[in-house]
Amino acid sequence: MTIEKISRSVVAVRATVPDDAFTANALGTRREGSGVVIRDNGLVLTIGYLITEAEEVWLTDQDGRVVAAHALAYDQETGFGLVQALSPLNLPAVQLGNASKASIGDAVTLADGIGQQVDAHIVTKQEFAGYWEYLIDEAIFTAPAHPSWGGAGLFDRDGKLLGVGSLRLQMSRAGEVADINMVVPIDLLRPILDDLIKRGQAAKAPRPWLGAFSAESNGMVVVMSVAEGGPAAKAGLRQGDIISDVRDGEVDGLADFYRKLWENPAGSEIPLRVVRDGRETWLRVKSADRNSFLKKPQLQ
Repeated sequence: MTIEKISRSVVAVRATVPDDAFTANALGTRREGSGVVIRDNGLVLTIGYLITEAEEVWLTDQDGRVVAAHALAYDQETGFGLVQALSPLNLPAVQLGNASKASIGDAVTLADGIGQQVDAHIVTKQEFAGYWEYLIDEAIFTAPAHPSWGGAGLFDRDGKLLGVGSLRLQMSRAGEVADINMVVPIDLLRPILDDLIKRGQAAKAPRPWLGAFSAESNGMVVVMSVAEGGPAAKAGLRQGDIISDVRDGEVDGLADFYRKLWENPAGSEIPLRVVRDGRETWLRVKSADRNSFLKKPQLQ
């Protein structure tokens, strides 16, 4: 089966979020991207930020047919989201591939829900730490970049799904800058898929969340902003603060910061050593379960 035929199982996703949703300011109230049919009953895999707190979700196939859908699940750890079509999509489910066996240099295709395809290559597979308290041990990076990457399906040469598009980034090599896509590998879905379908979330304890948006600079973790009303804001963490220690451990970069943070249960009080205006101070942040701040999906 050709990639053109397989990619018809990639649909456009449009979501509407209430104005008072926790993520409305950061992600907007109207979100558009793509999703991939992974079950014949109309179960669609997408990237979770498209459907977080959505009150309405609509799927559109590449013939222009529109179907109402339900935001079934969003997994904070992986970033995957699931959408269930409420009417038959009449589209075949794609086969799930094995991202761990994909290699740097492999030819791949990133396909979105409006029929755009970009033939690309895997340029690297490596750890990715996102500023929103997010970490993947081995994300897939492809080039050239797709202009509509959010929720797009990444397929190998056999037409099997290797992952779902999440971001567009820039990579510098030998003094040249190139646009690339970051893709969440499909292997992260398998262990949690049944739980997401049955429970709407993975069957594991939630990670502690601070609501701090941070960047790494020369190995230091610098706070760019804090979520209004979140734990970090309530504890007095500010833009420009440098987080140097979590409890008794010195922080070595963004990924290390997250791993040290996640050694604690959600809801625990976490001491942070912070450098502010050249002076050190300790803050005690009462962490939270991020999901407790989000509106729950309502069945349409």
